[in-house]
Amino acid sequence: MSFFNVLSLAGGLALFLFGMNTMGEGLAAFSGGRMEKLLEKLTANKFMAVAFGAIVTAVIQSSSATTVMVVGLVNSKIMKLSQAIGIIMGANIGTTITSWILSLTGIESENFWIQLLRPSSFSPVFALAGIILILFCKTGKKKITGNILIGFAILMYGMEMMSGAAAPLARLKGFTDMLIMFSNPVYGMIAGAVLTAAIQSSSASVGILQALCIAGAVNYSTAIPIIMGQNIGTCITAIMSAVGAGKNAKRAAAVHLYFNVIGTVMFMIIFYTLNTFIHFEFLNTPAPPAGIAVLHSTFNILCTIVLLPFSDKLEKLAFITIPDKKRAVYW
Repeated sequence: MSFFNVLSLAGGLALFLFGMNTMGEGLAAFSGGRMEKLLEKLTANKFMAVAFGAIVTAVIQSSSATTVMVVGLVNSKIMKLSQAIGIIMGANIGTTITSWILSLTGIESENFWIQLLRPSSFSPVFALAGIILILFCKTGKKKITGNILIGFAILMYGMEMMSGAAAPLARLKGFTDMLIMFSNPVYGMIAGAVLTAAIQSSSASVGILQALCIAGAVNYSTAIPIIMGQNIGTCITAIMSAVGAGKNAKRAAAVHLYFNVIGTVMFMIIFYTLNTFIHFEFLNTPAPPAGIAVLHSTFNILCTIVLLPFSDKLEKLAFITIPDKKRAVYW
């Protein structure tokens, strides 16, 4: 692992995060405030709220953005806390679409049409189309579309840079020893939570994990607890947005945290208890990028299925944590 590999890895991460931020801002601007109005109207039914939360998040590519939007609507009393819970759960599902898009980076085939699915094949086309729209179009919507396309192309280029620079890490004993340490469920979960909280994006931290998977450096035993932690770490954005807001906004952020913490603890207890008896053999095999996408989606879908019937209990838990009395717990 040379100095230039480290430089490429850092540069790839910077481009990846910049591309994700640019694309997300462009998608939010393209919606022109319509997302907030739709969120307000389509949340009377909790199942519809979950579906809509997932769709909105898949479109704007950020569960943090959706959750912050919901916290804002709850704070302004446009939306009730009970309505917000379904959207928050749906946002966790919708954010997994990013991992599926990024998993295309790991496609390997000599077939021309399959190679076209690789981001390295189609992202240059997106970049070219994006720069043309930015330079030669005068209308706002077309320029915003150009920013979205450019953001996506930069994101994918950053992903390619990271995976290429990370390849030598798979042969570096010190790094592989560190990853073995993260196969401990508690250490792996903490590492995933800290990384995601630091960059404030579960999609970005999952992308970093997938880049390491392309290099063949990560086994399922390491990937699973890190993914669990990533779901907890992403709550930091909603918590920060609720600081200084009203009590209901704090409760919405608390529900987001409780949903992810309870889901993670339940999953890890059940999975690792079963592993002591069954001994899952796949844990010691390298995790491909698509495998990360499957894990990320499966976890969030199962958590929503299990916890949605108890959404009223999550609401009560948030009220217990942040009561209306003067001795309330403030963040």
